[in-house]
Amino acid sequence: MSPTASPSQPELKHILEAVLLAAGEPLSLSRMATLFDTRDAPSSSDLNKALEELAVDLQGRGIELKEVASGFRLKTRAELMPWISRLWEEKPQRYSRALLETLSLIAYRQPITRGEIEEVRGVSVSSNIIRTLQEREWIRVVGHRDVPGKPALFGTTRAFLDYFDLTTLDDLPTLAEIRDMANLEPEFDFDSSEAAINDAGGETAAEDSADDELVAKNSSPGNDEKAESMDAPEEDSEELDSNQSEESEELTSDALPEDRHEKSF
Repeated sequence: MSPTASPSQPELKHILEAVLLAAGEPLSLSRMATLFDTRDAPSSSDLNKALEELAVDLQGRGIELKEVASGFRLKTRAELMPWISRLWEEKPQRYSRALLETLSLIAYRQPITRGEIEEVRGVSVSSNIIRTLQEREWIRVVGHRDVPGKPALFGTTRAFLDYFDLTTLDDLPTLAEIRDMANLEPEFDFDSSEAAINDAGGETAAEDSADDELVAKNSSPGNDEKAESMDAPEEDSEELDSNQSEESEELTSDALPEDRHEKSF
């Protein structure tokens, strides 16, 4: 079957467009070929040519033809999601940072054990995270490490590639690209910060030197004599208090006999 239409049959690209739209999942070339009669089944080259024509026809449209790990599929364009998402009242499911970090380690370092993931992240991996990733069919057990305990080795699946619009693991962004993305974040103005710290340090040094001068002045010989003279009145006041107390004791002792004499009457 040629990509062009026959008198009794529509063009192959139109058939594939309808099939992919109705399928709702990626279809491989071999799966597409089974939809035709044996005598009219298109070859792989015919299918590829028809898909290329379909991709050109869909340029500038709201949907696009995308090749993923499991085959080809029709999908809405990402830039139109703000409007499409309003069709559903429920918000899309959000995944925790711990889950995404675990999935990233499995994707980039597979096959990997749970213990190795915990060693990299520095924290234990929740069983709920592993279970959620397996229920989503994003990861699977691909083997067991030949060490005591035989821990399971995890790897990603085709469903993982399909969900993230990847054909192979080679389509994942490289670590260098991720670092470049991190460098796009705003940088702090360390020069001005250092200048402010230096200014603050200068003011602190000036204050410290002023305090040192004040301490030096207070510790000079002249100041010691002044300090002794200031302490002298305190000694005089102590002597005065002792004299007053002695006089009060004498007056009290003199008054005692008279009080006794008055009480005798």
